[in-house]
Amino acid sequence: MNNHIQQDGPIIHKADALAAEALRQDAAFDTEQWQRYIEQEIGFILPNIQRKWLVNAVTQTALSYGLTILQLWKQLPINYELRQQFLDKVLIHESRFFRHQPSIEFVIECALQHQRRQLTNNSDDIATNELFRIWSVGCASGQETWSLAMSLAAKQLTNYTILGTDVSEQALKKARVGQYDKRQQALIPPHCQQYIQPLRPASVIKALRFFPVATNTKKTIENSVRAHWQVMPTLKQHVRFTLHNIINQEPPTPYLQQVIVCQNMLMYFRKFDQRDILARLSKQCALGGYIILAPGEALFWRPSNMRRIAHPQINAWQKISA
Repeated sequence: MNNHIQQDGPIIHKADALAAEALRQDAAFDTEQWQRYIEQEIGFILPNIQRKWLVNAVTQTALSYGLTILQLWKQLPINYELRQQFLDKVLIHESRFFRHQPSIEFVIECALQHQRRQLTNNSDDIATNELFRIWSVGCASGQETWSLAMSLAAKQLTNYTILGTDVSEQALKKARVGQYDKRQQALIPPHCQQYIQPLRPASVIKALRFFPVATNTKKTIENSVRAHWQVMPTLKQHVRFTLHNIINQEPPTPYLQQVIVCQNMLMYFRKFDQRDILARLSKQCALGGYIILAPGEALFWRPSNMRRIAHPQINAWQKISA
């Protein structure tokens, strides 16, 4: 997840001043009240150490709507757009490409086994048309989802679909577009670089063609443009992103999943909420399918219908009964 909020210069200064005033007047800003609201809405536990982050999210949201903090509090229950913008600012959209390679390699092997099983079936069997379904839970800006898509494509796999979900609409907008900076590109392994392309805005190209730009300046502009890239359109037919609150009972899709990847998200929830989330994920997992968590996550979990996979590098569970 990504920890910065883009604002215009004057707005930043006003928000900083408002945040500083709120921090000086504890009576005017009830941290626990806002923490309880966030937990009630999305189950997200914002630790006290991130109090300033919370104050900034509150004050910047209030300022962008021309509201006081008290007016913002009263409007949140009745204004969905306002509520969503506030939650977008609160959430920590931290993610990166190929974050945990062993987990990705495990998913690839599962997909290859799925394909081999289909090839051994009779061509008239309906199972031969079954998609290999993956759900990336808490996908943030889409890096994990696109990493999986690139990895499967690199193995010439096509009969798959990946669903990325998150509670932040702001993060999902970036995920759907699939455009990232040069720093993120450096994380993509060589065999997957073929699935990205430079992003060159038409306005910049036009400027380079028709304006008398000095050679060294032109090169700087071109390098800046090339520093931004996007995933290849061919991958987008296999990937879908949708807004989903994992605390809710309703699943984001009626289909059972062969693999559910839920990494580095459970840490933001209380233990009893983690149990509920894992129980819901297991219901969405197909028989014989897998739930992949981050190493060290939810070690307390002992479901009767799942068995933990013996693997030195990944934290995976296979569904063995309904």
